[in-house]
Amino acid sequence: FTGTAFGSAAIWQYESLKSRVQTYFEEARADWLDKIRPQKRGDFRKQVNSWWNNLTEGQRTVTGIIAANVFVFCLWRLPGMRRIMFTYFTSDPSSRALCSPMLLSTFSHFSLFHMAANMYVLWSFSSSVVSLLGCEQFVAVYLSAGVISSFVSYVAKMATGRFEPSLGA
Repeated sequence: FTGTAFGSAAIWQYESLKSRVQTYFEEARADWLDKIRPQKRGDFRKQVNSWWNNLTEGQRTVTGIIAANVFVFCLWRLPGMRRIMFTYFTSDPSSRALCSPMLLSTFSHFSLFHMAANMYVLWSFSSSVVSLLGCEQFVAVYLSAGVISSFVSYVAKMATGRFEPSLGA
């Protein structure tokens, strides 16, 4: 999984760079159109765009990760989703599904405090790590760390004979 994550991140990084270069040249040609186009209306949209544009690349990357974690947290609160959530979003070495929960459980948090603390820590160091690695490699590190920690959890559970499900990275 880790090799695939980093290989995919390298391809994503290449495609991002290629897209940025193409966009730069297209914007240089289209600058004169901006002067004659009518501006879009909407104060809320302007505020959101202003907020988004003031974020660092790391904070933008982590915003997506935080959104995924919040979405999964909300799914845990839906009674009809509990069975699916326990099957695929908790890591348990005695489960029928072994591989996908290793990844999906990294997005699971059962308590609001646990999720808030993890996301705050992730937000606090994201800018410096993303500026060092790039957003693509950061996502690969995040996902790989989650899978590796789930695997270590599986090994520890097998060694101790405790087969309770767990969630989180």
